Amino acid sequence: MIHPKIPLAQTVVQLCKLKNIKHIVISPGSRNAPLTIGFTNDDFFTCYSIVDERSAAFFALGIAQQIHKPVVLICTSGSALLNYYPAVAEAFYSDIPLIVLSADRPKHLIGIGDGQTINQKNVFENHILYSADLKLDLKDENRLSEKEDLPIFKSLENRLERILGLQQGIQNDNEQDINEAFDLARLKKGPVHINIPFDEPLYETVEVLSVRPKVKTLDLKSPKIDDVEIKDCVDEWYAANRKIILVGVLPPNQIEQKWLNELANDDSVLVFTETTSNLHHPDFFPNIDKMIGDLTEADFKALRPDILLTFGGMVVSKKIKKFLRDYQPKHHWHVDMKSANDTFFCLDKHIVAAPNAFFSEFLPKITHTAKSNYLPYWLEIKKQRHKRHLDYIKQIPFSDFKVFAAILKSIPFKSILQLGNSSTVRYAQLFNLNKSLEVFCNRGTSGIDGSTSTAVGCAAATPTKQTTFITGDLSFFYDSNALWNNYIPKNFRIILVNNSGGGIFRILPGHKNTPNFDYFFETTHNLTAKHLCEMFKFEYHQARDQEQLNASLKTFYNKSKTPKLLEIFTPRTENDDILLDYFEFLNS
Repeated sequence: MIHPKIPLAQTVVQLCKLKNIKHIVISPGSRNAPLTIGFTNDDFFTCYSIVDERSAAFFALGIAQQIHKPVVLICTSGSALLNYYPAVAEAFYSDIPLIVLSADRPKHLIGIGDGQTINQKNVFENHILYSADLKLDLKDENRLSEKEDLPIFKSLENRLERILGLQQGIQNDNEQDINEAFDLARLKKGPVHINIPFDEPLYETVEVLSVRPKVKTLDLKSPKIDDVEIKDCVDEWYAANRKIILVGVLPPNQIEQKWLNELANDDSVLVFTETTSNLHHPDFFPNIDKMIGDLTEADFKALRPDILLTFGGMVVSKKIKKFLRDYQPKHHWHVDMKSANDTFFCLDKHIVAAPNAFFSEFLPKITHTAKSNYLPYWLEIKKQRHKRHLDYIKQIPFSDFKVFAAILKSIPFKSILQLGNSSTVRYAQLFNLNKSLEVFCNRGTSGIDGSTSTAVGCAAATPTKQTTFITGDLSFFYDSNALWNNYIPKNFRIILVNNSGGGIFRILPGHKNTPNFDYFFETTHNLTAKHLCEMFKFEYHQARDQEQLNASLKTFYNKSKTPKLLEIFTPRTENDDILLDYFEFLNS
């Protein structure tokens, strides 16, 4: 087998193999050649070549999101590394394991005016679990100079021992850093960065390894839930007649159904679930904005909980955030292994546990439920609002709202739904989704910059399962390099809702329909995805009215020789009024 000659490159590659880290996303470059040689010449690894580093990082994130294991990113030196930052931040806030391996110049070649050179050490300082700046191997000529005129053999022996000792110390330190970084990415679920200096020559290879790195494993034991804390929770639970459980982003299959059923059977509990929570029960409240939009002050007071229990990641709904900040509960508990955001400014308990582990300890100790009309009352409101929701859809014209009503019903059963940010995920929150779907969205930082690349990475990691990506036009065109990718499966589908600009800004306060607003906020445009599809070999379809949309959806998921994209053109200036009128209609 061919290996890079540089011992440090060998060490990184071998430790990835020993740690069973298989997926390697490489962006072309020269300084990272030793790593590229090592990984691509070993059949143990699945290697991907993605030119655009920003897209590559989100592609890797999409893979890691699905396999729940670390994925490696490799780039050359210089600004290439900075292009990883949006995905690194997303991974940091979304608990997704990424390993960034950045090639760098030796220290003596940094800051002297060489090209493709920046200060790479700890560059992700505020959004990383661990940063390591590895040490440069001693070059062969520095290990033992045969040209040096040594008077006696003892001098040669002393120099050999000293040089070998220095190199062994370097090797040990590097192995320690690499082992720790890899384990933290896996155990703490987040991004780590290893900066790796390589001196030239970079392309030399050998057939026999010169190092045999040792695996060291971190022992991070899960903390046991404190019995006293559980007792306090039980006591407070019994004393409260109104509890709300609010669930943010959560991967599928995280909570046992028996615990969900127990929560749903408690008349003093309302369970609000976001579309990204992947939790379902007939008596849960999955459309939060539809449920609480335009409630009266009296309604909000009646809804105000004594206890708010939250778990999962970021919450999309601004309406639930405003409600719980204006009508704060007496107690807010957050259950999470890593951190607890004081989102509603009343957090009093961070229960350090996985949610399912907490419910396994907590719910068996709840031997009776409070007598309450809390759940029955709001279930009736839910029923009324759902009827109004259906009535509203029947009467509105072709628009974003009407489009989402159609496309969300069309997603195939037992498939993956990837949602773009901004308007897309917010519209999805208003509709009941098929509970067999697995729903994902980059809500860690909520940016539009890598949604398409993440969806492509997800599809590449799960080629036997249908992946559908729904996105808006600005998000899609912003990340169009996501289609510059040789790993997109044929069953991948993109639904692009093109309303010719950033339509969400028309809903926010501002002076819309002015030249300044149109140009700098809404960023109106006349772009279409047709030519991108031709360039990247996507089968292209379009719809400009309800009839065309219904016809397109009938065959859109059929087998095809290439991936497909359906572009739906909606009226730019009507969508905001239709959405705002919706909430008034619900409460009328």
